[in-house]
Amino acid sequence: MRQFLVALVVAGMTAAGPAAAHSLQELQTQLGDREQYFQPLDRQTPDFALQDTDGRAVTLRSLRGKVVVLHFIYTQCPDFCPLHAEKIAEVQRMVNESPMRDRVQFITITTDPLRDTPEVMRDYGPAHGLDPFNWIFLTSGPEQPEKTRELAKAFGHLFTLTDDGFQIHGIVTHVIDREGWLRANFHGLKFEPTNLVVYINALTNDLHAGPHPDEPESFWDRLKALF
Repeated sequence: MRQFLVALVVAGMTAAGPAAAHSLQELQTQLGDREQYFQPLDRQTPDFALQDTDGRAVTLRSLRGKVVVLHFIYTQCPDFCPLHAEKIAEVQRMVNESPMRDRVQFITITTDPLRDTPEVMRDYGPAHGLDPFNWIFLTSGPEQPEKTRELAKAFGHLFTLTDDGFQIHGIVTHVIDREGWLRANFHGLKFEPTNLVVYINALTNDLHAGPHPDEPESFWDRLKALF
């Protein structure tokens, strides 16, 4: 019953308001009016090659074909990181109770590879409600302790080390489309989960976004513009 209700909410929000949009730009405008923590983007995602808790390589290219919801944390974080993970888990539950389940990948990346061992990482997600079905925790490994903090910086925010071993950081949920382009940030913890789910739904259904800024307009795009 709960699965049906969540699917109905997603379908209803897709039919009314934002999902009535005919392009990704139009949807972004509508979401911008109703979600103050939403930041639309259209740029290349910083490339990465990391490993999961079993040591398997995961690259940006290997995720092509799925919408990716990605965030950075470190497991020793006493406050915001656990809350962020639980917020992502709330979004994941809504996605996984809809037809999008197989088309979305949730990713957590540690910014503390020295202390976040595979065993620690493996337990973290389920402890905060994340479903391993389409969630993975990635690290650069203890040999490259700075790599994932540098990656977070490439995504646009810092995890600054303090003398007592903690990290000062912002909270950002990144959304990557099926072609590997960074499409949006949802900032902080106060965004409405259904707004993120609606945006994910649009990306899984390839709502037309037009050419990327650094991609030339195709012959067919120019031809269609004449009619």
